[in-house]
Order: sequence, then structure tokens, then C-alpha cells
Amino acid sequence: MNNARAKVPLILLTFLVVELTVLDHLRVFGAGPDVMLLLAVVAGIVGGPRVGALFGFAAGIVLDLFLETPMGLSALVFCIVGYAVGNIQGGVLRAAWWIPVVTTFVASVAGVLLYALTATVVGQPGLVTPHLFVVAAVVGVFNAVVSPFALRLVRWAIADIERAERAYA
Repeated sequence: MNNARAKVPLILLTFLVVELTVLDHLRVFGAGPDVMLLLAVVAGIVGGPRVGALFGFAAGIVLDLFLETPMGLSALVFCIVGYAVGNIQGGVLRAAWWIPVVTTFVASVAGVLLYALTATVVGQPGLVTPHLFVVAAVVGVFNAVVSPFALRLVRWAIADIERAERAYA
């Protein structure tokens, strides 16, 4: 039995349950954290653009099942964010411990802003307000603080898959 392929859905389900149960009730200045966006960001950091886009799409489409926004909106935005982070992170030296944390903060803020702009384009009014910057800051800070833990989980989940792909390549 291949345990490597079971780790990714396990991580996805864990993040979803934490998002919908524990963090759904946590509000700071009227804004809550978004760990599904965090999953896309750290997957891009750990696995590059392909893994970031795949994790982002999977996290977004699963989250879209529980939101009242157009189906696929989160999937599109998270996929773009994961891909972009993977491309940008690939060109950055990982010598310092704080680089992934700062990358997570910036990408999370950008993801929230991109989500609001994309939602406005597809007909979801009311997201682009001055409060959007508070939401982006809360999501960015929370995701940056939690990112070292999330990075370890995603590395654990995809390490066996990457080894298997290299063996068969």
C-alpha cells in the first residue's frame, strides 16, 4: 500500500476541518484566518509551481463546497497564488528561516486582495471596501505565524511522492 498518496488528502481534510470548525469562530477586528489559502502558499514554497497550483486548486474547490460564493472562485484564486508563490520561491535562496514566513505573509495578503477583486469581477459586490485591508492583514499575520507548522506538514505529505516520482523518472 502506498501511504504517500494518502497523506495529501489527509492534510487537505485536516486543514478544511480546522478552517470550518476551530477558526470559523476566531475573529480579530471582524476578520478570520484562512488556512486553506495558507495550504496553497506553503505548497508553492515547498513543492514549486506545479505542486502549489495543484494544492491551491484542491484546497479551493473543497472550500468552495462550503461557501456561498460562485463555485470555483476560491479554486481559481488559490491555484494562481500557489503557482505564483512556487515560481517566485524557486528563484529565492532559502538560507534564512524568515524568508518562507515573509513569503507567506505577502502571498496571503495578495491572495485575499486577488480573491476580492476576482469576486467583484464575477458579480459578487461588497468585498472591495476599506475593511478588506484589515481582513488581508489579519489573514497575512495569522498565516505567517502558523506557516512553520504548515510547512512541516506539507513537506511530510509530499516528500514520499517526490521520491517516488524521481525513482520512476
